[in-house]
Amino acid sequence: MNTSTIAMPQLFEQLGLESSNLAIARFIKHHHLPDDIKLQAADFWTQSQRQFIKDSLQQDSDWCEIVDQLDALLRH
Repeated sequence: MNTSTIAMPQLFEQLGLESSNLAIARFIKHHHLPDDIKLQAADFWTQSQRQFIKDSLQQDSDWCEIVDQLDALLRH
């Protein structure tokens, strides 16, 4: 069992995105997710990013909690 906490910069690195605090804040500011669109269905993801998010949620992986946090932040 992995007891380390995964933070937003690690998620952005995993997704192949710039992971500085400024880059994360910019991404969240410029990407809004409507309530009727699932996170993995957003049009700003690549296919591999979409698959990683989908798998993380379906498998209740170690990434699931931080993916849920990103989902909430994108629904500002």
